[in-house]
Amino acid sequence: MSLCIGIALGDVTGIGPEVTLKALAEEAQESGERYLLLGDVDHARALNQRLGLGLELQVGGNKQTSGRFTLWNSLTEPLPQGLPKAAPQAARAAVAWVKAGAELCLRRELDALVTAPVNKESIVRAGIQFVGQTELLSELAGTERIAMMLLGQDDRGRWLRVALASTHVPLKLVAERLTQKKIETVIELAAQSCLQLGLPRARVSVCGLNPHAGEGGEMGTEEITIISPAVRAVQQRGIEAVGPLSADALFYYAYRGDYDVVVAMYHDQGLAPLKMVAFEQGVNWTLGLPFIRTSPDHGTAYDIAGQGKANPSSMRAAIRLARQLAKRASVA
Repeated sequence: MSLCIGIALGDVTGIGPEVTLKALAEEAQESGERYLLLGDVDHARALNQRLGLGLELQVGGNKQTSGRFTLWNSLTEPLPQGLPKAAPQAARAAVAWVKAGAELCLRRELDALVTAPVNKESIVRAGIQFVGQTELLSELAGTERIAMMLLGQDDRGRWLRVALASTHVPLKLVAERLTQKKIETVIELAAQSCLQLGLPRARVSVCGLNPHAGEGGEMGTEEITIISPAVRAVQQRGIEAVGPLSADALFYYAYRGDYDVVVAMYHDQGLAPLKMVAFEQGVNWTLGLPFIRTSPDHGTAYDIAGQGKANPSSMRAAIRLARQLAKRASVA
């Protein structure tokens, strides 16, 4: 039986449905997996026609996928047509589709879940407590032992993989939120990701938090009190980890291939270099979930939504990674 990958179409007033359908039209020529598209049926079919993609979209009356591309709306009612950008109805629907996809994965009815972009601000304004899709999926799966990894390659095939010790945390709170246990967990998950990807080694480099990795305590002590103990602890468990190293130089060495994964201490420390290298090819992969979840590394892009010019490269990379991971898991 072929793999079945779920794709939550995200905020319909953003570019999520567009990049998804475009990516699938390109991928349809290269692989034979089945896809369950969780979203608004009428919107997706109209978009497919307007973009001239020619995808054979079947409508599923339930969660079973008989065709190659099946649309299923987990909501009881379709969304209204012509919703304005960031409409509350669209935000609430986007969250519902992510939840439905996760539940299907947890029941092993899907082999992986790809999530199209949602908008945090729109979701919160719609009355939903929301930090991010990563945190939502962690809650649904009942696990706190997760990490966000962003990965991508440049036009010469050079990869950068970055796992984050903290995610959506205000910068002024990062130092107090970091713990040795959390950093150990992220290093372990980063090393495990290398095995899941089939890499020949798993060498993990760990950033310092402060400039120059603290200068021996002269510019901060977190390297001494939290990060170094975490690195030593995972080394004793057989993980090839080094650090803490100064982030301003570390990414250069990782980019040239000295390390397989970088563990960054906070969001922008890790994602600014990643997006410089692979802005259009970057993928978000949630490590530690009991199912595979990837997503494109961009947002809803309300400013270009509905114009037919959104670039599907990141979504296509997210689908490819989900497929790669699912195939490896199926034969493990």
